[in-house]
Order: sequence, then structure tokens, then C-alpha cells
Amino acid sequence: MASVITDPMVDAATETARIDDSLLLVVDVQGRLARLMHGCDDMIRAQRILIEACRLLDVPIIWAEQLPDKLGPTVDELQRPLAGLSACPKSSFGCLGDDALRERIAQSGRCQVLLCGIEAHVCVWQTASALIELDYSVHLVADAVSSRSLFNRDIGFRRMQQAGVRPSCVEMVLFELMRNADHPRFRQVSALLK
Repeated sequence: MASVITDPMVDAATETARIDDSLLLVVDVQGRLARLMHGCDDMIRAQRILIEACRLLDVPIIWAEQLPDKLGPTVDELQRPLAGLSACPKSSFGCLGDDALRERIAQSGRCQVLLCGIEAHVCVWQTASALIELDYSVHLVADAVSSRSLFNRDIGFRRMQQAGVRPSCVEMVLFELMRNADHPRFRQVSALLK
């Protein structure tokens, strides 16, 4: 079980991402399916920036692929940013339905999960709800998440927010992680956002 908020005076609604407590979880951005997502080009661009920035900030990244032998590998645009990391194949829709993925998340020692990927109403939702049940703090990086239809994406977003997921976006979460312009990687991360 994760320990999310130790100070009873901290309001969960105002909790921000913390660099020493966060990990990035990238869910199933694969093959032709990724190209069918609503706003796929913008979504993939946001995911690329998020991954590159997390690597600069030494935020651990866990990368899941749903049945890669059937759905194909992660899209080309994310291969270079993820180079040197190994994908975790899964057959369960939610990442925590897979023992190896669940163990990697637990072994990270992190209690905040920055969540991105596809599809919002299926794999991302089931992952988020399972993480919440285990007392992780989940920050949904909304511009890096989508579904094939805008309706399904929005339903997924609403369910996650009702479950206690904190909505965020790439720029918001990265500035939360860095906290101020004195961060040694501030210029590099800011350059990714331009």
C-alpha cells in the first residue's frame, strides 16, 4: 500500500506532483490503434514531451504495452524517448491486473503516479481505479490521454475524477515537479515545452 498524504492538513484537491514521490506510467500507446485516438498527433506530442522531461528530471518511467504481438509496438515517436527502458507486456486491460507491472510500480517506492496513454475509458481508467484502491495518488496528464471518440475520453475523465484522480496537463505537472526556476533542469524542460 502506498502512503499518499502523511500530513492531515494537506487537502488532496490541492496536492501537487512531487519529484521524489512521482513515477510516470505510460499505457498502451501502440500501433494503428494509437493513430485512431481523438487528437492523436497532439496526444503523442504531449506524451513525448512528458517522457523526455521525466527522463531529464530523473522521474522513473514504467511503460506498458497491451498484447504487443497483436496490437504492435509503441508508436515510433515514443521509441527514442523511451530508449533504454523495457516495455512491460500485459494482457489485462488495467496495468495492475498484471503481476509484473504491479510489482514494478510497488518496487519504485513512489506514491504518486503520473498517468498517460490510451484509452481513457478502458485501460487508463482501469489502471487509475486500481491505483486509487491501493492508495496511490494518481495525476491524470489529460493532454497525454485519449480515446477513439471524444465522448468516451470525456466519460473516462469524469469517472477518474469522481474516483479521486487529480486532473493535470503536461505543462502543469512538469512545473509542479520542478517547483521553481532555480531547478537545474528548468531551461532544458522549458525548451521542450516551446
